[in-house]
Amino acid sequence: MSEPEPTPTVDIVRGRPTEEELAALIAVISDAYVQEAASAVAEEPHVSAWQRTQRPLRKPLRRDIPWGRFSG
Repeated sequence: MSEPEPTPTVDIVRGRPTEEELAALIAVISDAYVQEAASAVAEEPHVSAWQRTQRPLRKPLRRDIPWGRFSG
């Protein structure tokens, strides 16, 4: 079961912004986040029909075993 995402927080380190200024800041940041999330798309790799129908010729190499089982 996954944990819920943490709620973002805003820490004011200097000055005393009004509620209207904080609301404007949150609106601008929220809009920028929505635009960035909408434009962020991962490209799907192109897989040819040849690659889809071919099985691997051998098992992948195990990188956790040293060459020739000699770690000297």
